Amino acid sequence: MIQTTDMILERLSDYKAPANKLSRMVREGKWIPLTRGVYETNPETPGHLLAGSIYNPSYLSFEYALAYHGLIRNAVTVFTSATFSKRKTKDYQNAFGRFTYRDVPETAYPREVQMKKEGDYYFQIASPEKALCDQLYKLPPAKNKRDLREFLEVHYEIDGALIRRLDRKTLKNLIPCYPSRNLKLFGEILEDAG
Repeated sequence: MIQTTDMILERLSDYKAPANKLSRMVREGKWIPLTRGVYETNPETPGHLLAGSIYNPSYLSFEYALAYHGLIRNAVTVFTSATFSKRKTKDYQNAFGRFTYRDVPETAYPREVQMKKEGDYYFQIASPEKALCDQLYKLPPAKNKRDLREFLEVHYEIDGALIRRLDRKTLKNLIPCYPSRNLKLFGEILEDAG
């Protein structure tokens, strides 16, 4: 269960020194720090359920969401999330794993984000189409469509067959939200495919 320092101190208000009690509980592993002022009680909680509480607003995207949706087969060990207007990449490491947060355009940020529930936890994750657009946005610009297609096939094993599984209407609505050469080229690839 995710709790803030204030929530925990309220629960410990009957103790003479609630902050000292919290420190002892952290040392004993009863409260596990996620980031400054945020804790989790269950050491078995999967990291994807915690990503939105470590840095917000954010939603899981990029490589993590692509793997979650079965678009890439590579093992993803970092919980990658999208934010907006932060202007720099943020990285956090804690007992649950490594968490990375990077910006996407503010106009793209709220679109195609799904709310999921696992047990008592809720988390937000990009749709498959949105995760691909976010990923293309963060990559260095490709020279041309052929280079972009090759890059997707070689580095992510995303080929034409996988792309055809995606919702074309959703992709066409998302692409203009990203001021990116890669997204422009990807839009042309979609047009070429019919």
